Amino acid sequence: LVACFVLFCCLFPSFRPLQTIGQTNLFTKELEVALANNEVDMIVHSLKDLPTTLPPGMCISVIYKRDNPADALVLHPKHRGLKIDELPPGSVIGTSSLRRVAQLKRNCPNLVFKNVRGNLNTRLSKLDDGGMYDGLVLAAAGLHRLEMGERISQVLSKEVCMYAVGQGALAVETRSDDKEMRELLQPLNHLETVLCCSAERELLKVLGGGCSVPIGTLCCLEAEGGEGEDVGKGTLLLEAAVFSVDGTKVVRDSVSLPLPTEGLCSVERCVGLGSKAGGAMAGLLLDQGAGPLLSEAKEATVV
Repeated sequence: LVACFVLFCCLFPSFRPLQTIGQTNLFTKELEVALANNEVDMIVHSLKDLPTTLPPGMCISVIYKRDNPADALVLHPKHRGLKIDELPPGSVIGTSSLRRVAQLKRNCPNLVFKNVRGNLNTRLSKLDDGGMYDGLVLAAAGLHRLEMGERISQVLSKEVCMYAVGQGALAVETRSDDKEMRELLQPLNHLETVLCCSAERELLKVLGGGCSVPIGTLCCLEAEGGEGEDVGKGTLLLEAAVFSVDGTKVVRDSVSLPLPTEGLCSVERCVGLGSKAGGAMAGLLLDQGAGPLLSEAKEATVV
């Protein structure tokens, strides 16, 4: 097997916040065109950037073992050693995520939040040299993958900031009819991650959310007798919340789903069980009034 890597540059307006551009496949469209045209055979994504509905003829063939899905606080050196609730009032935190802003406004009302754009190195440069930001909130997994974990000042707990759907996981997208490639990639699936991320993605799909809606989630497997592929009996735990843009309102609930006694024996079973939990979770949130919050959030980001 010989692998060739192709670099793509996806262009979009740099002056507009991501959530206002109004395109769910902002980071994936050009890549998927190349996949459809047989220019590439697979695309590796951060799963949180991959829309819950894929173009016709495309599928997710791999969800790789998840890294830490939490968000992390990265501070300017002048604030070294502080936690997010110890920052001086009026400190400016850079993030382009409505989910993060809504939760942090709720938990840290003394802070100010401003958009920040660019790749990880660009954002860190803006923090260190630009003079505009006192800190950034970034995905912990991305920092660790680029061997920048030492920049993390604090990993944010679930009480401070629930993470995004699919955050921390990598996925591989292929053509649905490429049986040879799908079979080749299949062993890379991590069943526990497939289970949890399938639950989260079904939740997001039913709610109709995307980057323009503040939805936070937490998902884990409480296992008996093993972990991951070796799990026997266990329970899938899924917690989720829908926030208003300003963080003043929240609808939150959780579900648990006992796993079959034979455990996680296939990708297909994990997807099915996860989707069942995610659909149930979405139904609970909608029954409790999440619908108006979702509509308000989408309207607030239309420009």
